[in-house]
Amino acid sequence: MAVQVKSGVTWRMVGWGSAVALLAAPFVAMQVGSAGVNWSTADFAVAGLLFAMVGGAFELAVRASGGWAYRGGAALALLGTLLTVWANLAVGIVGTESNPANLWFFGALLAGIVGALIARFRARGMSVATLATAISLWLAFSIASMSQTDEPFVSHGIELAGTSVFALMFLGSAALFRRAARA
Repeated sequence: MAVQVKSGVTWRMVGWGSAVALLAAPFVAMQVGSAGVNWSTADFAVAGLLFAMVGGAFELAVRASGGWAYRGGAALALLGTLLTVWANLAVGIVGTESNPANLWFFGALLAGIVGALIARFRARGMSVATLATAISLWLAFSIASMSQTDEPFVSHGIELAGTSVFALMFLGSAALFRRAARA
């Protein structure tokens, strides 16, 4: 007996399955005694909540628009958000995860979320919101790194590169949302 798969079910299975696999990876690593992997119950809860929020937001984006550009813009923005939050919580972007200067990165993401709400998730407004998020991430890096040392940009090259990767995801997202607005 053949099982008929509805359209869209495959990407959903891959997406949610990937989230489960990413959440299971540290658990398995802890069971086999991998050095440096020691997650608490709270770590698993936060990661699960983060994956659920990003996955749920992408589900809403897919339902909101049938266009590939809008969906791609949403996917890039959500991936950038996930990676920025993950890196900031896990090790911190500038300094360690306990460095209060890293709160600036959460502020940059919050600015993007507020912009998306003001835009009511319409493509043209989302383009502006994600562009503002990219700029805000670089601004957050500048502020956070200046609070750490006398030579902020010299001693934080890796952190600048990481921040730039996150910001470039938002710039790509802005371009896709702009394309969706023109369609």
